[in-house]
Amino acid sequence: MLRPRNVLVAQSGGPSPVINNSLRGIVETCRMMPEHFGTVYAGWHGIEGVLREELLDLSAQPAEEIALLGVTPAAGAIGTCRYKMKTTQQEDFERVVAVFKAHDIGYFFYIGGNDSMDTAHKIAQLAHERGLNLIATGVPKTIDNDVGDSEFKLIDHTPGYGSVARYWALNVQNANEENAGSSPADPVLVMQAMGRKIGFIPAAARLADPGREMPLLIALRESGLTLSELADAVNDVLRRHGRCLLVISEGFSVPEEQLGVLRDSFGHVMFSSSRMNVERIVVNYLNEVGLAARGAARGNVPGTDQRHSMIYASRVDLDEAYKVGQKAVLIALEDGSGYMATILRQPGPIYNVRYDKVPLELVANSERSFPAAWIAPNRLDVTDDFVRYARPLIGDDWPTIPLVDGRQRFARLRPVFAGKVLPEYVPQAYQGR
Repeated sequence: MLRPRNVLVAQSGGPSPVINNSLRGIVETCRMMPEHFGTVYAGWHGIEGVLREELLDLSAQPAEEIALLGVTPAAGAIGTCRYKMKTTQQEDFERVVAVFKAHDIGYFFYIGGNDSMDTAHKIAQLAHERGLNLIATGVPKTIDNDVGDSEFKLIDHTPGYGSVARYWALNVQNANEENAGSSPADPVLVMQAMGRKIGFIPAAARLADPGREMPLLIALRESGLTLSELADAVNDVLRRHGRCLLVISEGFSVPEEQLGVLRDSFGHVMFSSSRMNVERIVVNYLNEVGLAARGAARGNVPGTDQRHSMIYASRVDLDEAYKVGQKAVLIALEDGSGYMATILRQPGPIYNVRYDKVPLELVANSERSFPAAWIAPNRLDVTDDFVRYARPLIGDDWPTIPLVDGRQRFARLRPVFAGKVLPEYVPQAYQGR
């Protein structure tokens, strides 16, 4: 019988309210099978922690704290990063191999989006080329819902999206109440949603009003509208209803020089860090060209609370995040290296999913597009087909979050790290800085 091999799990990219439930699913499932899995480590702040040999010992954590990962949002428990492993950075890959060998790592789980699946794929390839006894498995995570294909055959949706969709459904409901009361002075409210390249997050605003009773417009990045066309549409709504709510994607097309953009290490525009944002540009434009009602346009820009507010987490999303983590462990054990755990929707009118696997090479750096058929003809709404797709993901109940002394009780992992046995190392992209 083969001896147990150690496990290394890490995460990358932007966090979500449910990311730690995938982590919990991996850890608890590995603990169920000690005959196969040895010590479970976490890369402290993703692949950067692996490169620096900073491995948090998750096996040394109390079972209660691991369980509390299920109600702990974002990435504070083990950290995340935005470090891209490029093929030109051979020193980094050599370092990863050295760390895996030094700590007898036989299983590597990487939680993240399309860039993270690329890293997992490269490590799986490297292990195969080197004859390294390592199984690398991807675990999907992204609030943008952009991993996979546009036909939803590789994955139906990613853990994290259901919770941010619920956030927008509930926040638009509340914003509508405020706007209805303050509309004589503030008839227009512009709300900027995350989603730099794809419209799934702003589209979720329609879940607040599936019957289309609110004076609500939704401008996706994919809408292709100009500021002038947007202003005309807002004024048409003002003439009919006297007020207007506009949910707009942070990636809505405006000149980059107006945004003063900054980019992350993946090359992605960091809208929330740029010197100007789309909401402010649109609000200023609407007020400059004039509204078809008394008063002024105002704006709201929710920030990273869209992806770290636990109270808005979907219980469906939490459950699926846990199960996809569990499935990843079974895939590693039963199917071997080079796969990502996936969620596939079963046909039929009642929402149901199954958990399966897909080759990492098919999802590495993949980029789903928002279906054009789900954009309404006026380009300022989404169709009922989108509502039918997204509605089950936000669930029907509030999450159960423990409180101690009036504050949320999050997991607090002990800072127990594996002893370092290799020389200190600076990730290649940071060398010389």
